[in-house]
Amino acid sequence: MHTWAGGALILFFIFCAGGLVLTALTRGRYPLRVLATFSTVCSVLVIIATSVALTTGRSFEATLWYLNGFGPFSIHLDMLSAIFLFTAAVIYLPASLFVRSFLETRLGGRYPLRLYGTLHFALMASIVLILIANDALLFLISWECMSILCYLLVNYERGQQTDSRAGLIMLAMSEAGFLAVVLAFSIVGRGAADWSFPALALAGAHLSHAGVWGVFLLSFFGFGVKAGLVPVNFWLPRCYTATPPIFTPVLAGITLNLGFYGILRLDTDIVSPLGIGPGLIALLVGSITAIVGILYATTDNDMKKMLAHSSIENAGIIVAGIGASLVFHGSGHDIAAAIALTAALYHMINHSFYKTLLFQGAGDIEAATGTRQMDQLGGLAHSLPALSALFLIGCLSISAIPPFNGFVSEWLTLQSLLRSATLLSPAVKILFALCGALLALTAALAVTCFVKAYAMSFLGIRRGNWQFRGEKKASWPQFPLAYLAIGCFLLGILPTYVIPVLNSAVEPMVGASATSSLVPSFFTATATNQQLPSAFLQDFHNIGAQVGGKVLPGKGLVILVRGAERNPVIFASSPSYSFIALGIFLLLTWFIVRQSTRKRRVVRNELWAGGIPRLLPEMTYTATGFSNPVRVVFQAIFRPNIIEDTRDTVAVHFRTAILRRREEMHLVDRLFFHPVGDAISWFARLLAGMHHGRLNAYVAYTLGFLVLILFLYRLS
Repeated sequence: MHTWAGGALILFFIFCAGGLVLTALTRGRYPLRVLATFSTVCSVLVIIATSVALTTGRSFEATLWYLNGFGPFSIHLDMLSAIFLFTAAVIYLPASLFVRSFLETRLGGRYPLRLYGTLHFALMASIVLILIANDALLFLISWECMSILCYLLVNYERGQQTDSRAGLIMLAMSEAGFLAVVLAFSIVGRGAADWSFPALALAGAHLSHAGVWGVFLLSFFGFGVKAGLVPVNFWLPRCYTATPPIFTPVLAGITLNLGFYGILRLDTDIVSPLGIGPGLIALLVGSITAIVGILYATTDNDMKKMLAHSSIENAGIIVAGIGASLVFHGSGHDIAAAIALTAALYHMINHSFYKTLLFQGAGDIEAATGTRQMDQLGGLAHSLPALSALFLIGCLSISAIPPFNGFVSEWLTLQSLLRSATLLSPAVKILFALCGALLALTAALAVTCFVKAYAMSFLGIRRGNWQFRGEKKASWPQFPLAYLAIGCFLLGILPTYVIPVLNSAVEPMVGASATSSLVPSFFTATATNQQLPSAFLQDFHNIGAQVGGKVLPGKGLVILVRGAERNPVIFASSPSYSFIALGIFLLLTWFIVRQSTRKRRVVRNELWAGGIPRLLPEMTYTATGFSNPVRVVFQAIFRPNIIEDTRDTVAVHFRTAILRRREEMHLVDRLFFHPVGDAISWFARLLAGMHHGRLNAYVAYTLGFLVLILFLYRLS
């Protein structure tokens, strides 16, 4: 037990309970002050607890009480829990700073503020309990509380029937996933002394092959619902669109991660998969999820729905990394497994940062303009310059553009997939190559998607007839967005300090260290402890690998994907040095341009727009036009229903107007849920046809059923 971490967690629950009670008891504007203050303190306390655990490597464990038949209710903060909990607290902090201004300006008393504060603190406590639970019963109770509270917060703004329907769909899918997870724990718990995680891990080591597969499939489906994996992700875009802007970042940056945590906790820590089969399924499902998510994100013009589809894409990348790790670990390549799992955790943290930034930015845009449709936006960089700069950082980060954080994790994920060359099976190598190609295409489409998102929203001229609500600009502070943007930047240029922290959780799960392979000791290399050949080390020193070694802590600023002795480095990258070089290059370019144009006179003339007096908004490029090439190329996937309304003149050879309307049907709905629904309807009609009122037929049904039961009993 570590006293600092444990004390901070105890204080967290005290402040959380205090905030919940005070928010429920106070009136007027006081619930907002209590909510913002206590929520901020709670976030800081969790950051302190997890930082202590991650820096010292010491865990916290405590038993709450004992329940007969199930064992102890206990909590345990290990390295895996600490990483997810630290991410959740870091994301909750800007949401806490952001909540007061939102509730004052957006809701303004239409809804009970005390109710939101109560739900806010209850959800925060349930998320923390999920991540530190050390027994299945506490985990499941906290998970169910989290699902119900998310439903209530999604439906907090009860303005439209479609919003309520989206919340109900989310709750129904969450309950289906919850039942699958309960069954998975039940399979493991049959042979366990109690339902504590250590006892379940002992029982999981003796599960049969069929039992391991059952646990994996049930848990992968159950947790995959929360993570937004194909084909159980149809609820996510609907839900994110209906969610209040203040809660959307929590939904996308925190609760989405709980699905990944559940998969890792149950399928790697408690029950280790046998062979490479589960990993291949996770890799394939993750890759398909990523490409499907980014395709719909690229072609959607609703900003929140676009970001929701992008969350599906990023969830696919994370699960693909987890799947690759399971495959490598199952085939005996533990170092490659450690690299893949490190990349997955890194991408999970990165996604939480830039997606929270983008969702809060989208909420700011909606508050200022009254619309989320990118076809109607444009020119916001003039009226919202600070938001424009911060939103641009989020777009660059999610597009994996260096020096921001998305580049490092996506680069590591792709490099880990390339390590499949060490595997023996040609079929597995082909599958890795196909999944790598899908993820590479996903990365390219992500750039297209967020070029559209930024350019169509902030650049050019206004295309819609909305009016800018200037009074809203001052009431939505930019500090939370700046805080997240700085996080995106630091995670992008300091990966050699992030990887060792992630390795503290990865190494116990796969039995190998990613740090020793990815972050060589350039700063501390001597003649006696060199991990790489001297000639190779000297070559890297010649290009500056030791720059900063005398003033910076750590091993170095270079990431290497290590190979064999003859080829010690497969790939190398240094976002830190690249950022320094890029900064010097841009500064030099600016100086040269400024010096060369200093004595020239700037002449401003009218813009020539093809001979017309001025460029009209309807003449400019729209988001629909920008993404139309993607829509055309992938027409076989989208397959929309085109309804054409043609109006003819008196002569049938001429038409006055052609109106085409697209009715979109999501790929998952078309391939999975509509066929399942049609099959259920057919079976229901078949059963309905049996109710015809003939007594002899009913007696025959009963007799046939009894014969079937006797036959099955005889076989058993």
